[in-house]
This record gives sequence, structure tokens and C-alpha cells, in this order.
Amino acid sequence: MKRSELIKQLSDRELKINLVFSQVIFLGIALLLSFFLFDHFSDWATLFIWDIQEVIYFGALPALCIVGMDLLLMRMLPESAFDDGGINERIFSYRSISFIFSVALLVAVSEELLFRGVIQSTFGYVPASILFAVVHFRYLRKPVLFLSVLVVSLIIGYLFVITENLFVTITLHFIVDFLLGLFIRFKK
Repeated sequence: MKRSELIKQLSDRELKINLVFSQVIFLGIALLLSFFLFDHFSDWATLFIWDIQEVIYFGALPALCIVGMDLLLMRMLPESAFDDGGINERIFSYRSISFIFSVALLVAVSEELLFRGVIQSTFGYVPASILFAVVHFRYLRKPVLFLSVLVVSLIIGYLFVITENLFVTITLHFIVDFLLGLFIRFKK
């Protein structure tokens, strides 16, 4: 049975549970790898710098540009170019704003800790960005979606190179996911 058929058989509740479970796994992997790849667990502290100007300039503003570009592409290209098998629709449609906020925050924190905090800090910018895109495997058969997530990953990774600040990348990732989740929610 194809993966897309399996996903269609999941209830909305099961889909939510799988989403949360996958993010908890990412978070666990990030913490576990940090024990092996960092000299000291306290090295995490150096990756979190609360600089509101940096967070706004390198996190919030690029996030708004990315969302704007995504919305522009959605208007210019056929809807089928952005169809991920209906998963995002099922996750975000008819959900409360607090649910969308919570999911976007969980995804942003867990994925940025793993991909930027551990993988990019250890193996570099390009491998982390490519792995981030590939992990979003449901986009692999959709060139527009895959290219979009790859470009966003490269942007986030580059901003981490510049700032070495996970607050920046988490903020950017959160804003993109939250606003696009709201777009899906209120599009109906």
C-alpha cells in the first residue's frame, strides 16, 4: 500500500498524534546527538542569544518575506503544485488558532534544535539544509514544494551561519509555519 493511501486512512486525531510524535522524536534525537557531538551539554547555551533586534531583523522580517513569496507563488501556480496529499489541509483546516500556534511552535523548536543546533553546528550548512528538505519527504514528488522547502532551509541555515543564534531560526521557522497554517485555516 502506498504511503499516501496509508495517510488517507488515518483519522484526523491519528494524524495529529503522528505529527506530535515525529516532532518529539526530532527533539529527542537533537538532545541525544548533542551528548555525543558537543563537548559539553552547556554548549547549547551559546546557541541561544536573546537579541531582540537580531531576532526581528534576521528572524521576523525574512519570515514575512518568505510567507509573502509563498503566497505569491500560490496565486501564480496551479493549486496542484502545492498539493501535499491534503496533509497540511487536514492538520490546519478547522483548527483553533491556539492549536496552529502550538503546532508551529513545536515544529519550529524541535526542527531547529535538530537541524541547525546539532546537525548544522556539527556537519555544516549545506548538509543540514539538504537533510532538512529531504526529511520533508512528502514534498519529494512535488518539485515546487520540494524546491520551496529547500530554499527556505538554505535561507534559515545561512541566517544561522550569520547569527549563530537559534532564537533567530526558531522565530523565522515559527512565523512561517504559523502564518501559513493560519492561511490554510482561513482560506476556506
